[in-house]
Amino acid sequence: MDLATFLIQCLNSLQYGLLLFLVAAGLTLIFGIMGIINLAHGSFYMIGAYMAYALAAPVAATFGGGFFSTLGVGVLLSAVLGYVLEWAFFSYLYERDHLQQVLMTYGLILVFEELRSIIVGDDVYSVAPPPLLSGSIALGELMTYPVYRLFVSGVCLLLAGGMWWVFTRTRLGMMIRAGSHDREMVQSLGIDIQLLFRIVFAAGVALAAFAGMVAAPVSSVYPGMGSAVLIICFVVVVIGGIGSVRGALLAALLIGFVDTFGKVLLPQASGVLVYVLMAGILLWRPMGLFKS
Repeated sequence: MDLATFLIQCLNSLQYGLLLFLVAAGLTLIFGIMGIINLAHGSFYMIGAYMAYALAAPVAATFGGGFFSTLGVGVLLSAVLGYVLEWAFFSYLYERDHLQQVLMTYGLILVFEELRSIIVGDDVYSVAPPPLLSGSIALGELMTYPVYRLFVSGVCLLLAGGMWWVFTRTRLGMMIRAGSHDREMVQSLGIDIQLLFRIVFAAGVALAAFAGMVAAPVSSVYPGMGSAVLIICFVVVVIGGIGSVRGALLAALLIGFVDTFGKVLLPQASGVLVYVLMAGILLWRPMGLFKS
């Protein structure tokens, strides 16, 4: 493997890992802070990808701005969806056992898949990157790398930094961290824990949908894409430590590099390398890399 190829695979690993982090960060927030096993979280990633396809024309006609306006409208709609879902369904699951959580969230997967089939059909769709980011940069004499992939990595890094700032430097982050450890104590201080959890859930849904929207021009839009990403996101959450955002970031980057280089160097074993990584880390640290 020459230097240019190695650099391209490193960039691919970084982009894949950061996208995984955006989806897994929402999952670890919902799982670790709210205590809910949300099997429907991958569906929010799928919804985001389909919104990038379905909203492009109407948003461009109404607001202009093309892809970036679609991102803004899609994130807003997904946050509203998350808020409504928490109010209508998930708020009733906090005191229920995990089996009921699994059954209800699996039912939501079926509902979302059926709605997707009715509204946009079962075909595979492509989403064009914005013209501003459709070019490539040269890496060596023969290889190039898409500018859009670099844009995705940069945006994901900015969001990761923003999440770190919110959770460690703001009053909202302090309340979220306190509520994850002792809900009754937070309520006794006069904080509306229900509203707080709805904000957390809406943010988790918006992060997953945003990841789906920015991933759509790279991976296309197809049925079942939510289920495919859900499994690997649970692996990220387990490796990083349930409820830990920094753990999710490190775990997602590790998985990105193992998966990408595994497909290049060991293609026949690439399907199991991520799970071997998970098993090795859990033997070393059974609670994951970091605790929440």
